[in-house]
Amino acid sequence: MDVKTNKVRPRRHNQEMLPTSLMLLPSTLLLIVCSIYPFVWIFRYVCYNYNGFTATYTGTKNLERLVKDKQFWQSVGTTFEYAGLKLLFIIPLALLLAVMLHMRMKGHNLQRGILFMPTVIATSISGMIFAFIFATQNGILNAILQNLHLIKTPVKWLTSTDYVMAAVTILAVWGGLGNYMLYFITGLDGVSEDCYESAKIDGANGFKTFFFVTLPMLAPVLKTVLMLAITSAFKDYEAIMVLSKGGPGNRSMVMFLYIYNTIFGTANSSTQPQIGYGALLSVAAALIVGCVTVIYLFVSRKLDHITE
Repeated sequence: MDVKTNKVRPRRHNQEMLPTSLMLLPSTLLLIVCSIYPFVWIFRYVCYNYNGFTATYTGTKNLERLVKDKQFWQSVGTTFEYAGLKLLFIIPLALLLAVMLHMRMKGHNLQRGILFMPTVIATSISGMIFAFIFATQNGILNAILQNLHLIKTPVKWLTSTDYVMAAVTILAVWGGLGNYMLYFITGLDGVSEDCYESAKIDGANGFKTFFFVTLPMLAPVLKTVLMLAITSAFKDYEAIMVLSKGGPGNRSMVMFLYIYNTIFGTANSSTQPQIGYGALLSVAAALIVGCVTVIYLFVSRKLDHITE
């Protein structure tokens, strides 16, 4: 009987594997075609001067150009600044709104829908909307600030190096706030009410309950949300491209927008596409984002060991 059983089990296992493999086949093909192949294709032209038609081997010239490319490294610094500003505002605001809406206030479902709506709007549309809002002349924001007597002259939100980063940060926070808020609300739904009841019995007020009950229970969700926010902040460029085009004076030129302009050029540029050099920039950007993610994961694990 044992011999027969051992023979039957592999057959059943193989029969179960077939439908599973067939179900995974479409997603696997899409992964290969849309992710793996483009990644391999990028490495193919790292050492070439490729304009979309002809490819000329250049050896290490692209690498030498990368090391000396001040505009690219300036865009890397701008990306870190932009990511820091975005995370500084979007995570606390998303957490605060999640806690407030989790209190089951009247109309909380409608408020959730309104706050989540910006995340489903295309980034190009969002950039166009905020271009009208931040316009120097006849802009909605300047009109409101002038009517409230907070400013005397219109602020050059998109044409001044002093204010353009504030403008793109506001757009980024507005566009991603609802998404992270829902993550936190989902985490709050998983917190047992017994924890809050125990805190009330011990005499904890709202602030102590938040810092000593809510935040520790949200730690796993917070780690995930932070990682998603960091990686998305470093990869943002579409809305900035529409809103400020990286200007003025490359003040809002983030890393991936610079790579996009290198590969495809700009509207006012007559130069040929630099796909080979852009491929090397893409690899460098991927390494930078990967290093930041690894550092974050390393630090978060160390903090977990300390809190344990």
